[in-house]
Amino acid sequence: MSETRSEISQLGEFGLIDHISRGFSLKNTSSIKGIGDDAAVLSAGQDDYLLLSTDMLVEGIHFDLAYMPLIHLGYKAVAVNVSDIAAMNGKAEQITVSLALTNRFSVEAVDALYKGIHAACENYGVDLIGGDTTASPSGLVISISVTGRVKKDKVVYRSGAKPHDIICVTGDLGGAFIGLQVLEREKQVFLSDPNMQPALDSFEYIVGRQLKPEARTDVVSDLAEAGVLPTSMIDVSDGLASELLHIGKNSGVGVRIFEDKIPIDQVTFNTAVEFNLDPITCALNGGEDYELLFTISQADQEKIKNHPDIHMIGYVHDKADQHLMISKQGTIVPLQAQGWNHFAS
Repeated sequence: MSETRSEISQLGEFGLIDHISRGFSLKNTSSIKGIGDDAAVLSAGQDDYLLLSTDMLVEGIHFDLAYMPLIHLGYKAVAVNVSDIAAMNGKAEQITVSLALTNRFSVEAVDALYKGIHAACENYGVDLIGGDTTASPSGLVISISVTGRVKKDKVVYRSGAKPHDIICVTGDLGGAFIGLQVLEREKQVFLSDPNMQPALDSFEYIVGRQLKPEARTDVVSDLAEAGVLPTSMIDVSDGLASELLHIGKNSGVGVRIFEDKIPIDQVTFNTAVEFNLDPITCALNGGEDYELLFTISQADQEKIKNHPDIHMIGYVHDKADQHLMISKQGTIVPLQAQGWNHFAS
C-alpha cells in the first residue's frame, strides 16, 4: 500500500504553522500566549509580560547577497525582530543571534554583518546577549530571537479588534516590494554586462525600504504619549491584505478598507507603473514594509488624527466572513492574501 504524501506548498506558511501547532496546548501558568501572534507572551512578575519572538533569514529565500550588503543584512535581521515586539506594543530588550556559515565567508564578512547588527542594537536600545554559530553546507542562515517587555495592561494582540473600530496603518506600503523589483532588474543587467553600473539613484527610497527597513518603535511611543492603546495590532511583513485577514480571523470580525486611503509613496507608485504592476496590488500583497497595522476605538480618533505618519484606511464590522476593499470607483473587492508563498515549487 502506497503512503500518502501531502505537499507543504498546499498548506502554505500559515497553514503549516496551524498544522504543526495542532494538538499542542499551554501547560505552564507562566505561558500566557503561545503560537498565533507576533510574539509569545510570558508572565514576568506582577506588572510585566515578557515577549519572545524569533525569525530566520535564509540566503536564496529571504535575501540575495548579489545586492544585499552584509551590513544592511545584519541591520535588517535585527529590525524585523524588533518589529514583532513593537507589534505587541512592547519594547525590545535583548537578542540572541545564531549563524550557519559556509567557508566562503571570511572573518571580515562576518565583521560586516555584525557591524549592521551592532548599529541596529544601538538604534533600538537592544542588548546582544548570546547565540550560536555552526557550519552550513550552502549559503548563509541567520536566526535571531528577541525578548521584550510590556506592561500587562498595555499588551496588544491581534485578537482585540471590535466592530466600529478604525483601521490604521503607519508609513507607506509597497515600497519594499518595488525596491526588490528594481534590485532584481539591476542584477540581471549586471549579469548580462558586468561593466554596467547599477542605476539606483532615482530609486534610493524604495531600495532602502527593501535593504534597510525600520521597526516602527517611534509610533509605539507616539501612541503611548497620545494616550491611545490599540485594540489590535500586527506588523506588515506579508502584505496589507494578509495582515488584515489575520486581524479579522483572530478577532472574529470583518474589515472594510478604502483604496484611496491606502498610503503609497509617489516613487513606489511611479516605479510600479514602470514595471507594469498595479501599485495597489503591490501595497496589498508585496510585504516586507514592516509598518504597523492596528485598530483603535472611535473615541481615540481625535487623539491621533493629525499624526503625519498614521493613516486611517477603513473600519471593522461584525460580519466575520466579509473582508473587503472599496475601490476608487466604488466597486467592492474581496480581500485575499496573495503574498509570496515560502513553500511554492
